[in-house]
Amino acid sequence: MQGHRVPLLLAAAIVALVAGATALAAKPNDAPVVIEAGNLKVTVDGGFVPRALPRSTPAPISLFLSGKVETTDGTHPSALKTVELESDKHVAIDVRGLPVCEPSGLQPAGSEQFVPECRDSRVGRGQAQVEINFVEQLIPVKSELVVFNGGFEDGVTTLLVHAFIPIPTPTAIVTTVKIKKIHKGRFGLHAVATVPKIAGGSGSITSFSLKINPRVFTATCPDGHLNARGTAVFSDEARVQARIGRPCRPKG
Repeated sequence: MQGHRVPLLLAAAIVALVAGATALAAKPNDAPVVIEAGNLKVTVDGGFVPRALPRSTPAPISLFLSGKVETTDGTHPSALKTVELESDKHVAIDVRGLPVCEPSGLQPAGSEQFVPECRDSRVGRGQAQVEINFVEQLIPVKSELVVFNGGFEDGVTTLLVHAFIPIPTPTAIVTTVKIKKIHKGRFGLHAVATVPKIAGGSGSITSFSLKINPRVFTATCPDGHLNARGTAVFSDEARVQARIGRPCRPKG
């Protein structure tokens, strides 16, 4: 097992992309990213602390992520299937020494009913809201989000994002994120997040907020900013692209 770079603002990229159209957004400052396409408006925000980071020696950071999807006519958005993300090469993760959570340990219904290995491998927490189109009714459901270290094997780091959806049947929803190195100029990592069907395909993520703790994340700031870009695919096969960037302050 060894250190690997992780996508900056991964969760933001998951919900920053709009269903039903193709759009591209870039925001290299602290303002939220807003994407409008058809009757949809998506707002994504996020950042990290501390902002002052060494130019070359990695320092621990915490990530803060949030996003919201709205429709102007109240219709139900398409469900997210996959996200492919290329991340800034100056953000890294090292899971050495952390317990590894197996997906089977996340199947219990309650969010605190994880096996001991999974409880000890938590690296982030937050909240999400899902809209379920159930029997011609749009039902909002809130869930806690918990991010776990899924381990490292054959050059791939795995993160597991757990949610609990009680409607129509109590179910654990586990999104798997597979991360591997790339060499593409500014970008140093390729990640694929696979989102399982929610409520048999009738559920869609509409908002989230997430904090990733600093015990595994590090970053450097050689040139004043950190970036990510991604593509999302939805259940109606729409493909959407987005970019996000945040400033940092080089020190040392």
